[in-house]
Amino acid sequence: MKVEAIEPHGFCSGVKAALEKALHALASSTSDDVCCLHEIVHNESVVADLRAKGLRFVERLDEVPAGGTVLFSAHGVPPPVRRAAAARGCRVVDATCPFVARVHRQVRAYAERGVPVVVVGHADHVEVRGFVGEALDAGAQVAVLTDAAEVAGLPFPVAGPVGAVCQTTLAADMVASVLGALAARFPRLETTPEAGACTATRDRQEAVRAFVARGGDGVLVLGSASSSNTRRLAETARAAGARAWRAADLHELAGLDFSGTEVLGVTSGASTPEAFFHAACAALARRGA
Repeated sequence: MKVEAIEPHGFCSGVKAALEKALHALASSTSDDVCCLHEIVHNESVVADLRAKGLRFVERLDEVPAGGTVLFSAHGVPPPVRRAAAARGCRVVDATCPFVARVHRQVRAYAERGVPVVVVGHADHVEVRGFVGEALDAGAQVAVLTDAAEVAGLPFPVAGPVGAVCQTTLAADMVASVLGALAARFPRLETTPEAGACTATRDRQEAVRAFVARGGDGVLVLGSASSSNTRRLAETARAAGARAWRAADLHELAGLDFSGTEVLGVTSGASTPEAFFHAACAALARRGA
């Protein structure tokens, strides 16, 4: 079996910036009151490393000591959380990904005009919860969709304007399908050129499709099961006609069977450390790849 590295891989710019802010917050604190609201990124090894360095991960703002430091994860938070942090006298370190922050601003712009907002994405994802909270905070109607078939059930006036935004880690074909259905039902649909997946997500998906088109018949995606963009990469590979596997660590990788694969492409989610990428390739080499 031949192994090929699929470029790009490793941390995206948003993850790099978030981790740099977390490390700076820890280094500049004189106490152990530095907390991160939710996982800073969806990768177990990254979270474990920061926890070992002293960062506390919490799911509720009231778990942060009054006057302590709270880090907002790369996925962003809704406005009420920001106000609550200020009310508790917390020092806020905002590690929101710039692409996510841009979507928040677009949601706010729609909502302040009274335009109903459709969020294409998974309702239980922390990023999407932030977008929904942004719309509700401005008094707008908001709905979350994951499939084009759900468009018919939207309660918004067909003749009126509707604004659409997307979770930044979705598969490109899913985004295109839902936005197409929205445009067909709502002639005054409003989107922006950045309404789909972020650059890092899109570039990785396009690279996987190109690898399969060149004859690659298997794709290994390195990253956590909790990472949306990681799961989408595996789905993209399968949709392109290749077999696909995912591994979060070397133990998971050891249990995978690549029998019958001639050319295996290796890629990683945007929150997967580069050190694991190289360790995984070395492990494959030891298996005779």
